[in-house]
Amino acid sequence: MKKVSFAEFGGPDVLQLIDAEEPHAGPGQVRIAVRAAGVNPADWRVREGQVLKAHPTELPSGVGLDAAGVVDEVGEGVEGVAVGDHVFGEGSSTYAEHAVLWAWARMPEGLTFVEAAGYPSVVETALRTIREVGVQPGQTLLVSGAAGGVGSAVLQVARDRGIKVIGTAGAANQDYLRSLGALATTYGEGWVERVRQLGQVDAALDLAGSGVIRELVELTGDPGKVISIADLSAPDHGVRFSGVAGSVPDALVEAARLISLGKLHIPVAKSYPLAEAAQAHVDSQAGHTRGRRVLVV
Repeated sequence: MKKVSFAEFGGPDVLQLIDAEEPHAGPGQVRIAVRAAGVNPADWRVREGQVLKAHPTELPSGVGLDAAGVVDEVGEGVEGVAVGDHVFGEGSSTYAEHAVLWAWARMPEGLTFVEAAGYPSVVETALRTIREVGVQPGQTLLVSGAAGGVGSAVLQVARDRGIKVIGTAGAANQDYLRSLGALATTYGEGWVERVRQLGQVDAALDLAGSGVIRELVELTGDPGKVISIADLSAPDHGVRFSGVAGSVPDALVEAARLISLGKLHIPVAKSYPLAEAAQAHVDSQAGHTRGRRVLVV
């Protein structure tokens, strides 16, 4: 099969499309014929060697956590899914023609493979960080870097739970944030005062890693009320760093439920053929994405 791999840590140019042996589903796993794979910041952070403590990486390594496709192998002990089912979920080395998933859910009716591949990790991260930061219905959550995939999910999950959200993003994404129910403001000089004018902040999420941890602690008054998924220096400020936590099947089931009810929609900013994984990483690292980037297999 074809698979994207890298043999050394580095920039996007280390990614190569290679011929590789097909993986096979082990106990508790399914294998899919991948139709689309989501591109996550975690993918290029692993490629650069940034998060080795969280993700020990043996070289050469495949790339990718998220995928949607058609089940073609069912591992021992797996129930409720059969060959031919359309699923989306989390696994390893998903930038490939076949991938093994260890968490999955059936794709909601009407969702394309390209759309479905954009949901798994971002929804799991959104649900996890909202839980970890402890924000409650009626309180206000500040989301720094709110227009990307995780931010899009956070805003919609929060709205469904009765949590007020203030979101920061670039000028071009202000109307997008408002369309998801957030109070919106731009980042850049004076952003802390602009946030204060929008209301008291009870908790905050740093989704962009743009060096704002100190200000988020200042706005909440408590480092325990701030979570970062993108700034590895967060613990230096007493703030919890919460990276990719791994597969949570319940999160995928909740994602499918919200999508089916029309309460969650994450747009695909751009799709790329598998051979253009390096360009997808370049664009992902540049930021300013509205929604998700996806590789089409």
